[in-house]
Amino acid sequence: MAGTEVHPPPSQSATAPNSLQVITDPTGKILWVSRALPGRTHDLTAARRHRIIATCVRVGTPVLPDLGYVGAGGTFAVPHRRRPRQDLAGQRSINRAHARLRYPVERGIARLKTWKIFRHARRSPTWLTQAAKAVLTLESYR
Repeated sequence: MAGTEVHPPPSQSATAPNSLQVITDPTGKILWVSRALPGRTHDLTAARRHRIIATCVRVGTPVLPDLGYVGAGGTFAVPHRRRPRQDLAGQRSINRAHARLRYPVERGIARLKTWKIFRHARRSPTWLTQAAKAVLTLESYR
């Protein structure tokens, strides 16, 4: 699972980005895309608003999120944060293992962002939600 921002093209810099929450399977196949929220929404807030955390805890699904979900608790295995002047070898190896398991998720999100409709996302979050659902349907046939 990861949160991603859909940025408008540089010529539309006054337009704010939108935020989508994406859930993939371990191979990177996109399973679910949330409705769009304003880009200023933090990933953890968006996950709570969409009830992703509560659902994963209730079902018991292990989740490998990025550092945007620190404090989610439950079944969310967040990598260790490196503090200044603190370099523990154990934490580094755990973070590497986490990254190895997580890279298909990032590939799935990168695949989602290749759709041209997201590069021209200058519209409201409601419009982007409909576009994301359409892309999810098309991706399921790929």
